[in-house]
Amino acid sequence: MTKPAISVLVIDDHQLIIDGLKLIFEVEQNIVFAGGANNMEEALNFLSKNQVDVVLADISMPGHSGIEVTKKIKEIYPEIQVLALTMHEDIAMISAMIEAGASGYLLKRANMNEVVEAIHTVAKKKKYLGGEVQAILMDDLIHREPTEATAKSNSGELTRREKEILNLVAKEFNNEEIANKLFISERTVETHRRNIFTKTNTKSIVGLIKYALRTGLISQDNEAQTDL
Repeated sequence: MTKPAISVLVIDDHQLIIDGLKLIFEVEQNIVFAGGANNMEEALNFLSKNQVDVVLADISMPGHSGIEVTKKIKEIYPEIQVLALTMHEDIAMISAMIEAGASGYLLKRANMNEVVEAIHTVAKKKKYLGGEVQAILMDDLIHREPTEATAKSNSGELTRREKEILNLVAKEFNNEEIANKLFISERTVETHRRNIFTKTNTKSIVGLIKYALRTGLISQDNEAQTDL
């Protein structure tokens, strides 16, 4: 007896991602592209009218984050499995998404074979972490300070990458310069900067620098006066 195809909804604020996944799923025998949504409102409206087994959700979206979307979906449709497909690779985001109810976590640079495997895995109500995500978690465990070994995850703590970017911001590097220096994209830099503001509960470069000076993340010599 042929197993029913897995119905997948893709939530991403970039339509190009949705359209690309739609084309890929069209050649998969056991996966059906149910539809796409650019935000939480569109996703919830779609789910109220359609049968979906797995939701692929990005984290960075306007209005409501993928973490909020995941919480809401699991609250209303607990039987639906959510799989994060995102560019975020820091521990805080991974932890927050899993705590919100996601059954799996993949980075957008994962190959499509891994995405397909992840969809099949979570559809069986099992957990899935992408290979790169597992490596990130392992690296965090290896480099974690001994005093943090048994501590609860603190979503407000800056990651090593965010601390690097904070220091470069304090030295008045712009996004393009930071991206070139750290060999990452400007969009990734922008995402890290937003995360830094959120985690430090600051709204301006002045407030951010004051926070960094107060907590010892940067020295007085690095203080900057430009706007983030």
